[in-house]
This record gives sequence, C-alpha cells and structure tokens, in this order.
Amino acid sequence: MTTTRLPTQATLGIRSIRMRPRSLAALCLRRLRDALASRGVRRPRMLRGRRLSSPIDAPQIRTTRLELRPHRRDDADAWFDLQSQESVTRFLPWPRRSRRQSARHLADRTRHTRLWQADDFLALAIVRDGRLIGDVSAHLRTVDAGGRTLEIGWVIHPESGGRGYATEAADALLDFAFDEVGARFVTAVTDPRNVRSSSLARRLGFVELRSEGDELVLAVAAETHRERAAIARSVRPNEG
Repeated sequence: MTTTRLPTQATLGIRSIRMRPRSLAALCLRRLRDALASRGVRRPRMLRGRRLSSPIDAPQIRTTRLELRPHRRDDADAWFDLQSQESVTRFLPWPRRSRRQSARHLADRTRHTRLWQADDFLALAIVRDGRLIGDVSAHLRTVDAGGRTLEIGWVIHPESGGRGYATEAADALLDFAFDEVGARFVTAVTDPRNVRSSSLARRLGFVELRSEGDELVLAVAAETHRERAAIARSVRPNEG
C-alpha cells in the first residue's frame, strides 16, 4: 500500500505571506478594527482599493450533515443563545450582548452576503436539523489574483461541540474560498489558549505563521488543501 504524506512545512508558497512581528501600533489598529467591525463599522469603500472582477455572493452549501447559508432574522433566539455561552465568547472580540444587542448584531450579519473589495466578508450560519448551531465567516483580505488571501473563522455552540461539525463547516468554507473565490492562501487567527480551535486548523492543513500575545496566525495554501482533499477522496471508498 502506498501512503502519501501531507505537507507539514510552509513549502507551497506560504512563505510569501510570512509576516514580520507586528508593532504595538499595528496590533492596536487590528484590535480597533475588530472592535468596530463587531459593531458594524467598516472602512468606506472608497478607501478599500481594488475590486474583484465581479462580486461573489454568499453560497448555500450542503455537507454530509450540515447546511451553511446566510443568516436570517428568525435565527435570533439561537444566535442569542450562542452568544450567551461563556465558552464561546471567551476567545472572541465579541462583547457580552443583551437580547436586543444580539438581534442588532444578527441583523448586521444578515447584510454580509457579498465579497467584492478588501474587508468585505460573508457570514454564514451553520445549521443542523433546521437549527443554527454555529457560524463561519470568510473575510477578503487581499484582492490580487496572484496572492489573493481570505481569513476564515468559525464558532460552534458547546452543546454541538466534539462531533466534528466545526471541522466539517470550515472544510466546506475552504473549498469555497479556493475554488469559487480563487484564493491562493487562507488564514485563520485565534487565541493561542484556544487549543481546540488551533488543533482544528492544523487538522485542515494550516501551519503557524506567527504567535504574538493573544494572537496566533495560521495559514493554508490552495495546493495543500487540494492535496489533502484528494487524499480524503481516495481513502473514502475503503472506509467501513
């Protein structure tokens, strides 16, 4: 039997986005941007630079067990429940929200359904058996086709944790990022203390770019993801 080894080093071009250690000012700027974004405040389009050749609308994705689709206002109860979990908000730049604040946050998320310029993002509900159990997002960071980069994120309700749902949803979003958006790299940013999140990323082929303070940055190249997907397809017929 022939065994194909997945790449474990940043040998597929990821070095080209290897980041230098950030200055305090840069870290503060990112945190300010994240704080404003959590309240629906973003850079005006005129300051975001180039656009994609055509906009890319939010998909509806079905996986083996899940549906990923744009958020809806009737998700409000499940969304508030998710945001009320201390284990969920502990590692996120999300403040604790009242039910009204959570509804406003959800309303803002329902509007993020198109990628066109840098800083645009898509927010998708993770749905299992008709109920929202989590969220995945894809942020367009750089537009140039030769080095187009997205940042993805994921969050899952603790009652649905430990069943592989977050991995399944993030893997499907990677397919979309590389195949539909044309990303060359996808990054993920997590807190180094969030071991479950960083372990999930590494299972999906991400490698560490930088760890500084409360920010761990990982990335995966398109080639790595496609090789991993091909290996998964090749072994699937032999399972069971």
